[in-house]
Amino acid sequence: MRSDPIREQREACYHILAYLMDNPDAGDTFEGIVEWWLLHQRIKFETRTVSDAVAKLTAEGLIVEEKGSDSRSIYRVRRDAHNVQDMQARLSQIRELLDA
Repeated sequence: MRSDPIREQREACYHILAYLMDNPDAGDTFEGIVEWWLLHQRIKFETRTVSDAVAKLTAEGLIVEEKGSDSRSIYRVRRDAHNVQDMQARLSQIRELLDA
């Protein structure tokens, strides 16, 4: 993966503004913004991103969803020889897209 400073700056701007939209009375030091605001926004972003990724991988049949004893979903790899090949192919495909 290549680092893109302009993209990273745009993402930071987005997350700061999104935090302020959610918390219009907020104010903090630079350190507070880095430690709390961006962390909070990043967690929200990552939660949405991971949720979408899990749904996609489940829909593709690469992982399966099972209900745990507490009724929460547990995600696992689907264990069969064909799935291992599918997973390797999907990993290669994703890596190529990330490196592009």
